[in-house]
Amino acid sequence: MDEVFKALADPSRRRLLDSLNARNGQSLRELCAGLDMARQSVSKHLKVLEDANLVSIVWRGREKLHYLNAEPINAIADRWITHYDRVRAQTLADLKTVLERESMGHNDAADSTDFVYTTYIRTTPQRLWQVVTDPVFSARYMGHGLVSDWNVGSTFDWRDGDLNITGPEQVILESDPYRRLAFTFHTFTSELTAVGLSPEVIEQAAAEPRSKVTFDIEPVDDGRVKLTVIQTGFPPGSIVRQLVSGGWPSKLSDLKSGLESETAPVGSS
Repeated sequence: MDEVFKALADPSRRRLLDSLNARNGQSLRELCAGLDMARQSVSKHLKVLEDANLVSIVWRGREKLHYLNAEPINAIADRWITHYDRVRAQTLADLKTVLERESMGHNDAADSTDFVYTTYIRTTPQRLWQVVTDPVFSARYMGHGLVSDWNVGSTFDWRDGDLNITGPEQVILESDPYRRLAFTFHTFTSELTAVGLSPEVIEQAAAEPRSKVTFDIEPVDDGRVKLTVIQTGFPPGSIVRQLVSGGWPSKLSDLKSGLESETAPVGSS
């Protein structure tokens, strides 16, 4: 947590986060143009924010785009502050909601509608891949399971409790074990009323273009794995974008907690 608090303590870095909160997915050039700060200073501040996991990086060709990442705020709220002061924790939860549901871009710029979320998990790429691709483990740790042979071009079933959503447009797009998995998002069917979606929301979501989900897995030096989940292809004002911006952070928080509890020493807290 020290890196997060240190990063947030600097007003210039808070201005950068405010800029990304207003319009996510900006390049260094765009951030410099919107702030009265030298390019070198912006680069240094972005590096601190990236090291604290408050900013995620996505490459679009040769262009490096910066996205505000809510995961450290989740960690503070869920794993620390709630143990001490629930009133203050609720205030932080309000901030967390803003970061998750509003900060990742709801304007008409194509790049800024992408959903990007990065978390660091104390596990191995092999174990993370197994949990994501094995429906038994995925259902246990994330609440849903994908059933497929994981070959590019194959279809998959999306299982959520008693639901089993199938369709020819549910396709595996990339499958590089322990490194990257990409697939089209599941179909929106009337069955999803069982998980709390209204018929009106389902109808609106089903009318949107199919979005793409990517899991990028990268080992880091300290025994953790960097997992970045990116979902792209949303139209402006997307209802699916709103749904996943609340759903993925919760699922990934559960995934992190579940995997790290496997390797936690006996008696640790």
